[in-house]
Amino acid sequence: MDRLLNVTTALSLVLIVIVLISVRRAHIRVEYSVSWLVAAAAMLVLSRARPVLDAVRNAIGLPDSPLTLFLLGGGVLTIMFFRFSVIVSRLRDNNIALAQRVAILEYHIKSHENQQG
Repeated sequence: MDRLLNVTTALSLVLIVIVLISVRRAHIRVEYSVSWLVAAAAMLVLSRARPVLDAVRNAIGLPDSPLTLFLLGGGVLTIMFFRFSVIVSRLRDNNIALAQRVAILEYHIKSHENQQG
């Protein structure tokens, strides 16, 4: 069980480093990186603070501490993926609306040029 918590600690640290490198290289925007950093930090704290993890395990009623950690991590990741799906959907809709507005503007410019010439 301690080995699994050590692996979780290592994965949390790797995720934090990857997110920070991605922010530095501008591969991910800062406002999106905060969610990933908070999730990785929470996993790191829970994997190292055994009494806190045991308290959460007792409150939920699960038999094993690592199971509690992965259940909480999976829940947080599911919420994050849903949030990002909503953001991507909104951006897609905005992109379609913008393309339509550009097409309308191009039509008006061409019709104006035809009237002039």
